[in-house]
Amino acid sequence: MPLPDPKTLRRALDGYTAVVERQGVARLAELDRWYRDELPALIAARDPAHVTHSELVRLTEWKMARGVWRAPNLVLVRGNDPAAVVETSTTALAWIPHPTAPVSELAKLRGVGPATASAAAAAAAPEIYPFFDELVAAQLPGLGPVSWTLGYYAKYADALRSAARELGGEWTPVLLERALWAHAGGKAGIA
Repeated sequence: MPLPDPKTLRRALDGYTAVVERQGVARLAELDRWYRDELPALIAARDPAHVTHSELVRLTEWKMARGVWRAPNLVLVRGNDPAAVVETSTTALAWIPHPTAPVSELAKLRGVGPATASAAAAAAAPEIYPFFDELVAAQLPGLGPVSWTLGYYAKYADALRSAARELGGEWTPVLLERALWAHAGGKAGIA
């Protein structure tokens, strides 16, 4: 199955915020605005770039609100030592632009798998790292069933990077991921 055509993708991206709001999930719209509009600037303003413990908790809440809520993972994320979060994320983001090292490094934190790690990497470098989402992966040709592994993420991210390059213009892996998520209607499937 090929990706939707560029006009369909543009319409889906333009409708992303509306799809988020129609999910009917408490705090998702607020968390999504923070994740898209504030977190990237917060990370970029730091030298060296990193995420804080509270930001990691909040982006985990965003990820779960947009997808599947896994309370035990959130407990684990909250239990990470704040200094360890800064240290690990500093090391991870220093690996940019390596295709997978930032995600691999961030996944060393408790409760952080490739999807949560990709959310932090995507906020730091949206031109390289897309957020790892099951609904998006299902729309990418040739990937097969989702496997929540670094190897699968590598194929997923590469597919989105390649497709964004082919689309050209303003498209980044993050924008394409958002368009495909909205195209699928989000987790509620109500586009």
